[in-house]
Amino acid sequence: MNEQVYTNYRLQLPDQEVVGTLVVRDGRIFDIQPGTVDHGINGEGEYLLPGLIELHTDNLERCVSPRPGVRWPIEAAATHHDRDLAAAGITTVCDAIAVGDVTPRSLRITEFESMVGEISKKQAKGDFSIDHRLHLRCELGYETVADIVSEYAEHPLLSLISLMDHTPGQRQFAQLEKFQEYYMGKHGMSEAEVEAFIRDRIAAQKAYAVKSRTALVNLGTKHNLAMASHDDATVEHVQQAVEEGVTISEFPTTLDAAKEAHQHQLKVLMGAPNLVLGGSHSGNVSAMELAEYDLVDLISSDYVPHSLLLSIFIVAQKLQKPVYEAMRPVTVNPAEAIGLGCDRGTLEVDKRADLLIVQLENNIPRPTRVICQGKRVA
Repeated sequence: MNEQVYTNYRLQLPDQEVVGTLVVRDGRIFDIQPGTVDHGINGEGEYLLPGLIELHTDNLERCVSPRPGVRWPIEAAATHHDRDLAAAGITTVCDAIAVGDVTPRSLRITEFESMVGEISKKQAKGDFSIDHRLHLRCELGYETVADIVSEYAEHPLLSLISLMDHTPGQRQFAQLEKFQEYYMGKHGMSEAEVEAFIRDRIAAQKAYAVKSRTALVNLGTKHNLAMASHDDATVEHVQQAVEEGVTISEFPTTLDAAKEAHQHQLKVLMGAPNLVLGGSHSGNVSAMELAEYDLVDLISSDYVPHSLLLSIFIVAQKLQKPVYEAMRPVTVNPAEAIGLGCDRGTLEVDKRADLLIVQLENNIPRPTRVICQGKRVA
């Protein structure tokens, strides 16, 4: 029997904070009691939360391509990605792997297969520190996206697919100047190249997007996959998603879209970087504004893993919420969104011992210990 005792911690239980003792036995939570004991690890009043759950992170892409044109060895990149997330307090992740792009050298065309393969191999061998799942991000304007995703429809790690349309002039890039700014900055394109790029993207959307979306929705329905609609900007976008059986609205770009999503019980997912920076880098709706309306159900670190933990304490401070309430969009809610709520996401007896211990310094959280299934990983 393998047992650990954590005592004198501020335990963030589902509906309250308790200074108490938590016992882990054989990788699961065995007991939770108020008060302290004279043995075990004494937390001296530090926060003890469930491990964070991430549904949408591009961090693996960043590790594979740390700079434009650079390709890191995939095995090393996957290992570094896993360690990044563990250090950030994340114990379950849906690795967001994008399928389809229109730039011919994009890793979203050339590397998605190797990324899926490496994640699958390391997860099966137990080489990762934390639990990895798959989230396939499907670019609707890419001609063969539905055919590619169909090959992974029964993959045991596939937990989520999202329907993306990054065509300039709508959704995330309703402001064309923001699209030009983004691609000129990220990919070093000239103004003339961006203008040609815009024309190509619009043509590809007209040719393939409707067919791709229909095929992917049918695929998700057939295989009972959780589906997300990406960058909903209008009431009509949300209504279409509802009709298709989508359950998550990822990064809605307007207040109207977020309100419509909530009205239809779609879970609204927003980015932690948006919360940390006080606004969207694309000029869209502020995540904090949606949080003030109580419209944010899920939070994703997107491209900054450590922003997920920081978002809890920003929301708690600005909205005067207790930590156990502010943490729900990064713990229990994402667990439930992908069917894992019975196993993780809260500090409850018999659940996985995925734990995060945090010290707060000037409202900046610092993870001091990260435990995944009872084993310390950071």
